[in-house]
Amino acid sequence: MSQDNGDVVNATVRRWQLTETLRQLRERAGLTIEQVAEQLRASGAGKWSRSKIGRIETREQGVRIREVEQLLDLYQVADANLRAWLLDLAATAHERGYWRAIRKDLPEDFHDFLNVEASLVALRQFETMLVPGLLQTPDYTRALISGMSPGLAAEVVERRVVARMARQQILTRPKPLDCHVILEETILERPVGTPVIMRNQLRRLVEEAEADHITLQVLPRTVGASPAMEGPFSVLTLPDPIPDFGYAEGSGGAAYIEDRDAVRACILKWAVLTERALPHTDSVDLVRKAAKEYQ
Repeated sequence: MSQDNGDVVNATVRRWQLTETLRQLRERAGLTIEQVAEQLRASGAGKWSRSKIGRIETREQGVRIREVEQLLDLYQVADANLRAWLLDLAATAHERGYWRAIRKDLPEDFHDFLNVEASLVALRQFETMLVPGLLQTPDYTRALISGMSPGLAAEVVERRVVARMARQQILTRPKPLDCHVILEETILERPVGTPVIMRNQLRRLVEEAEADHITLQVLPRTVGASPAMEGPFSVLTLPDPIPDFGYAEGSGGAAYIEDRDAVRACILKWAVLTERALPHTDSVDLVRKAAKEYQ
């Protein structure tokens, strides 16, 4: 079990780390949720129920520091460092991260994603329609928002542009996000804004792809039938012990994919797409060539 308390880990992810670790410790102790509730009640630890423990482990309910201590005692956790880490997670699980200042300027159905994005260790993202937000230029973002939401007030557009640019700090922090992006080739050909905006955006992709922590691939339009036909999706990696999970956005809103079989399916689709897409170097060359077409 990792005990990384890095500065990039925000409150939401600390809660996820805490509850996932508590679940693993219960299973290591060979106890069911029912047994935990029964033993805690019998010890006089207070009002514990099966539903309460279940809600804690599924992140539907918070857990107090004293309750964490009671669980660790029951699970016979003697490791002082592990106990200190978990109690610290419980104590800091309500602190606010930088995203609180910008969430009001982003669509409401995107707020949950902001809770975890700043703490991501790795991101695997497949896009079919547009350049991912973390790699967009301000002008591309502005043209994209204006085009997708006609009639939006200019000041609202500008606030959203600033908010999206603020999110990009996860690529430039001391321990940057490991970012692997696959783009459908049609994104390079779909003009968003003026030719100058598109040229600068594609040049930005080339520049970003020079960083060691960013991998860029392009999926050629000639690939034919592939998992790409199911639409864009991402595989998100958070600090241990949180397992990888999927994320997808659509007309019905955004959704996390946590079912383990569904996540494995996402990872398999990703593996197929990495094989079908052009290698990193060839992809960068293709993007560079596409940029020259916007004169």
